[in-house]
Amino acid sequence: MDFEKFCRENCVERRGTGTLKWDSLQEIFGDADLLPLWVADMEIQSPAAVREALTKRVEHGVFGYGKVEDSYYDAFFAWQKKHHGIDLVKENVRFATGVVGSLYTAIRAYTKENASIIICPPVYYPFYDAILNTGRKLVTCDLDNNKGHYSLNLDKFEKEISDNNVEMFILCSPHNPVCRVWSEEELNAMLDICHRHGVLVVSDEIHQDFTYGEIPFISSAIVKGGKYRDMLIILNSGSKTFNLAGLIHSHVIIYDRKLMETYDAYIKSIGSPEVNLLGVTGMEAAFRNGEEWFENVKSLICHNYNYMKLEFAKELPDVVVTPLEGTYLSWLDLRSYVPEKETASFIQNKCRLACDVGEWFSFTGHGFIRINLATDTKNIRTAVESIVTNIKAL
Repeated sequence: MDFEKFCRENCVERRGTGTLKWDSLQEIFGDADLLPLWVADMEIQSPAAVREALTKRVEHGVFGYGKVEDSYYDAFFAWQKKHHGIDLVKENVRFATGVVGSLYTAIRAYTKENASIIICPPVYYPFYDAILNTGRKLVTCDLDNNKGHYSLNLDKFEKEISDNNVEMFILCSPHNPVCRVWSEEELNAMLDICHRHGVLVVSDEIHQDFTYGEIPFISSAIVKGGKYRDMLIILNSGSKTFNLAGLIHSHVIIYDRKLMETYDAYIKSIGSPEVNLLGVTGMEAAFRNGEEWFENVKSLICHNYNYMKLEFAKELPDVVVTPLEGTYLSWLDLRSYVPEKETASFIQNKCRLACDVGEWFSFTGHGFIRINLATDTKNIRTAVESIVTNIKAL
């Protein structure tokens, strides 16, 4: 694949287009003149089939209330079956405006204030917000870090659940930001502990399509033939897969009838949201005709990751680059070169980069940064060169 050609033809200028990633740098970082490699969306245009479907819908000119047609279910179900071996029917699926919003919904629908909810840092920071902002008790079980490879200490996990009377576990699968794709054995061990302690599991699987290497993504829904379906709320979307986050459309998947009844009752109590007409249109087109585009994007992500890994190995061998098993995010440990508490300032003020920093994902995350790899290779090259140059100047 000619990566330079792909970037020329598919990567676009986003600054000045009202986009969070590029146009909120002043508000978020206090500095508008940074190279943004933070929030998880792309500089890559969405598939041509998506843009064509949206153009056709816009040209129709009417944007009234929408509904989800059978054709959408067919496309979404076919994608899930082909890529992940997941069987779905309409009764299993509800629609929402995004995975983060659905985290809040699940917490409020299935737990009461002061209920204990466990997460495994370093982990996507809205997990913290969803727990704390709803008045629940945050319980953490930090992942073990072995030279950049992360794992869960099951004994510690079970003890935290037992000691804190935990009612819900928010699982990140694949795990953001540490790039882990949990094996079926690992997932079974986590879910079995939750099953024995009566813990409901909310599984954020939004990065499910981004896997690399030998470990395939296994949805919690199919672990051990679906053994744990009666305790699962699964959240996913094509928004990461096809760069459609701004279309505000996601899925809530629930197999258990009673859990679905509870979910529906809660949604009814707050006013059932309508689906996003353009979100449904764009995502159906993506599931139906976006596969070739997606495979090219995955190749670009791997290319960017391999470039970064090789450059650091050559120039700064003690930078720990976490193996990229899943997501399109690179997790870097700079502690061998930069004092932990100075990393955020170093990356922003010296390297001139806007990155997610480790303390956003963990109370003990100082010294780490997360870099978004789903971008033009020239941006990754600029970032790596800046980090190398400025570390060598310390």
